Amino acid sequence: MRDKKDKEKTQITDDPVKNFEKWKRKYNKTKKRVKQVQKTTKKRDYEVERETIQKLVNKYSEINPKEAVKFSDFPLSKKTLKGLHEGQYRQPTEIQRQTIGFALQGRDVLGAAKTGSGKTLAFLIPVLECLYREQWTAMDGLGALIISPTRELAYQTFEVLRKVGKNHEFSAGLVIGGKDLKDESEKIHRTNIIICTPGRLLQHMDETATFHASDLHMLVLDEADRILDMGFADTLNAIIENLPKTRQTLLFSATQTKSVKDLARLSLKNPEYVWVHEQAKFSTPATLEQNYVVCELHQKVNMLFSFLRSHLKKKIIVFFACCKEVQYLFRVFCRLRPGISVLALHGKQQQMKRVEVYNDFVRKTSAVLFATDIAARGLDFPAVNWVLQFDCPEDANTYIHRVGRTARYKEGGEALLVLLPSEEKGMIAQLQDKKVPINKIKVNPEKLVSVQQKLEAFLAQEKEQKERAQRCFVSYLRSVYLMKNKDVFDVFQLKLPEYAMSLGLAVAPRVRFLNKAQQQKSGVMQDNSGAAGHESEDELKSFKAQLKGEQSKSQSSQSEEEEEEEDDDDDVDDDEDEDEETLKPAALLCGFNEEDEDDQKEQDLLTVKRKDVFNINEESQDDDEVNKQHTSGVITVIEKRLKEKAARREASKQHKEEKKKDDEDDDDDGDEEEMVAYLSGADEEFDPSTLPDPDKVRNSESSSEEEEGDSSDRGGRKRSFSSDSSEDDDSDDEVQQTHVGKKKPRKESTLTPLDTGLSLAEDEELVLHLLGSHS
Repeated sequence: MRDKKDKEKTQITDDPVKNFEKWKRKYNKTKKRVKQVQKTTKKRDYEVERETIQKLVNKYSEINPKEAVKFSDFPLSKKTLKGLHEGQYRQPTEIQRQTIGFALQGRDVLGAAKTGSGKTLAFLIPVLECLYREQWTAMDGLGALIISPTRELAYQTFEVLRKVGKNHEFSAGLVIGGKDLKDESEKIHRTNIIICTPGRLLQHMDETATFHASDLHMLVLDEADRILDMGFADTLNAIIENLPKTRQTLLFSATQTKSVKDLARLSLKNPEYVWVHEQAKFSTPATLEQNYVVCELHQKVNMLFSFLRSHLKKKIIVFFACCKEVQYLFRVFCRLRPGISVLALHGKQQQMKRVEVYNDFVRKTSAVLFATDIAARGLDFPAVNWVLQFDCPEDANTYIHRVGRTARYKEGGEALLVLLPSEEKGMIAQLQDKKVPINKIKVNPEKLVSVQQKLEAFLAQEKEQKERAQRCFVSYLRSVYLMKNKDVFDVFQLKLPEYAMSLGLAVAPRVRFLNKAQQQKSGVMQDNSGAAGHESEDELKSFKAQLKGEQSKSQSSQSEEEEEEEDDDDDVDDDEDEDEETLKPAALLCGFNEEDEDDQKEQDLLTVKRKDVFNINEESQDDDEVNKQHTSGVITVIEKRLKEKAARREASKQHKEEKKKDDEDDDDDGDEEEMVAYLSGADEEFDPSTLPDPDKVRNSESSSEEEEGDSSDRGGRKRSFSSDSSEDDDSDDEVQQTHVGKKKPRKESTLTPLDTGLSLAEDEELVLHLLGSHS
């Protein structure tokens, strides 16, 4: 029996189908048991992510900037690291290594580094990590605020954020001027990261009801020194007052000025100071080669054209002093066709046009960008080979920011500064104080290409271009005149006629404010005002009385009021002649014209303000002298007009009297002839045959009426002209009489019935008798 059972067991174990079924039942039991265990112990996705975040936070205290060679060495999220890798950002710069660690730990940071050192990523990475730690969503509203000084810099920061943070789920918005305010107000309350300019942000805080920053976690001030220099200090203070006090603040700047430090004290709490290049030998990158050249003002346009012709395959930025200069030279160089693509970027352009120009220049491998200082701060143009400063910068800091558009991120670059002979000494001294290594080179006159004749031809063909050239001329002089550093910028040493010809203008336009400044500098107006100030009121009255006496003797026919008006005019004639003589030397500057004397007199009200520009002490005596001179000039114009008016009145009266006398003489002669003719025939008997034929009388009367009608039309014209001129005599218009000395107007002839000396009945009989005899 036992043997039989053993045989059956061996048969069962040897059967593979039965063995598989047994294994399957056992596997299903264990699988169910494992699933039940997993259900009880499995964590959700957000829980796993929180654990990952906590692990990263625990590593923040272990960050060592010196050991961080790659971005992966920092405790960053996988989404941020993926965005950096896709954006071709491999290794962190010095400012990024020292800033990211403090920012991740939640501390306030005040960072200063050279331009082009990578400050943008130094604050964008902490912004993304901060919102990632808080698991920020669109429903949570505003979490980070980045304020930039210009629209272009804000747009550039926004583009970098799109590259690095595209794997995150945050919403970001660009809030700048030039866009639809209503469209922005509808979306701004759902935006997690806002990149903006100060003015537009404050406008939304005041006008958009749904916008608030009560949950703000991080505030970033990019290029803080530039924000304050542009006059946004009050705007920035108003914005900071509306932000929560518990926020984290990052402040970055290329230079640490007093205003920046004051702002840091108000907005930062126990900040970490990061000066990357504080002990550097030079203030500019070591890979940047810097030179300057001394060139006369009238040769600058030729030098620029020659420079572009010799660098056709380079990427160049040319900086100018004002927008009008960029507008004119951009259009001119497009006509000259130097062989390279020419673009223009300035503050007068619309926002969409500025963005289009920015993107176009970024994409091109060889092009030249004419720009104002709007492109000198923060903008990152890749692979720029040359920075040419056509006009002298305001100071050394502006120079550093301009040349910072090249030699970025350890790349090479070259910079050329064009200086006038009067600007060389003062500007080079400032650059040496700022540790800027710069060498002097000379221009080869043989390689200069003159474009003056072409510019003259362009302006002759297009009136609009001529007006642009004139505005360019005046705008450049105004920019030099308003510069504070007079050791570098002296507008009176510029050769203005030659400069105007270099722009294609035949004659230098009138620059009224410059003429006024020249007069103040030469002391002409001060001497005149001083001479007028020494004369007391009593002396003026006695002088006027003497002139009144002389005028009364020469013009006895006029009334007393007219004599007083004329005497007041004569009182100022001598002073007016002296002013004309003193203004002749100053008329040599900028095409001064004597017709502008009235405009010059109207600008006397600005004399005190002009003195502020030249740092002249304002004393009460000087103010009195200027006021006296202004009042005397106004009196001169008024009294001169009164004198001319009185002279016209006198001439018109004399003409009227002569006319009346002639008319009376003519009337007397006619009356006497009629009386004689009538009396001579009174005693004789009446003979009807002596009367004229009525038909002939009618024909003669009709012909005389036609002739008189023509003469009356001509006489009417003459009379209307004379009446208009007489009305003009009574007005204050300065119009000379044109009808004085002409021939007398023809006397009007009136048609009267034939006087026969008979009664009405006798006239009827006479007519019937004549009709019967005629038939």
